[in-house]
Amino acid sequence: MTKPTDDNDANNAQLAAALAGDQSLFTTLAERHRRELQVHCYRMLGSFDDAEDLVQETLLKAWRKRETYQGRSSLRAWLYGIATNACLDFLEQNPHRVLVRPDNDVAAPGAERPAEVPWLQPYPDRLLDERASPAAQPDAAFTAKETIRLAFLVAIQFLPPKQRAALILCDVLDWSAQETADLLELSVASTNSALQRARATLQRYRPARERQPEAAPDEEERALLERYVSATERGDVPALTAMLQHDVRFSMPPEPGVYVGRDEVVGGWVKGGFGSAWFGDFRCLLTRANEMPAVACYVRKPGAAHFYPLALDVLRIEDGLIQEITTFPLETKAKMFDLPREL
Repeated sequence: MTKPTDDNDANNAQLAAALAGDQSLFTTLAERHRRELQVHCYRMLGSFDDAEDLVQETLLKAWRKRETYQGRSSLRAWLYGIATNACLDFLEQNPHRVLVRPDNDVAAPGAERPAEVPWLQPYPDRLLDERASPAAQPDAAFTAKETIRLAFLVAIQFLPPKQRAALILCDVLDWSAQETADLLELSVASTNSALQRARATLQRYRPARERQPEAAPDEEERALLERYVSATERGDVPALTAMLQHDVRFSMPPEPGVYVGRDEVVGGWVKGGFGSAWFGDFRCLLTRANEMPAVACYVRKPGAAHFYPLALDVLRIEDGLIQEITTFPLETKAKMFDLPREL
């Protein structure tokens, strides 16, 4: 992964004119970095909505503070610095957005997972492929799949703000310890120490069996997704049960709680009405979120003419079975995933 460079910045004359007060030109130059800045803020916070708000704040701050840009780094890197500080300020104002680690230490990766992350939101894959302009080519850090997946985002919620920033700046954006220390107002030794602790915490809370993301779904995964859609639309509880790992995890941010184990997960679905006539009929569409397969579920209540958005199931698949399902409310997410409001 490479650090943001000047490759996509305008020439010096354009940049000088923008910094001198040409707001329209400044907006044009800054806006080309909006999407990757949004991904950066999303990594820091785990919330799509908060990331959007802080990117907007970043671009406004950049315009107001343009005279502080000294040209020692690229405009792009300067914007990353403003965005990082905006996220740190947000976390300072919202201390509950840092999960508290248990006192006991568990060496095995994934042995101890968080019960819930109420603020967690999905990120549409289609936005990862979006370009600000035909010439814009995001660096590897922008699209690094393992750092946009839900497991990474959940694990990073355990990190104190500056550890979180150090990890992302150094390990995702490939900033040097000195550059990171300068931004975070730490010594290089303190930065390296924070980075070491952050890596250890991340390893502890990421899933032990998480596989490396693939370039595209394989045939086995596609077949599993087709069976999942078919079983959901039929309300076929036994068929869905057969697709789950025995220790499957299920959560529904922002709802509290997590179900662990095939019987508990399926039992919770049945108790909630899945498979019953009064709950309604399902129709599903396949999509992707956080570089993972996702199923958009629509429901038609008895007597209704249309199917309306219900839930987005983001699936983590291991060894041909579903290891984890993170379900988000679809009604407020349909637009961002470019999904219809009704079927």
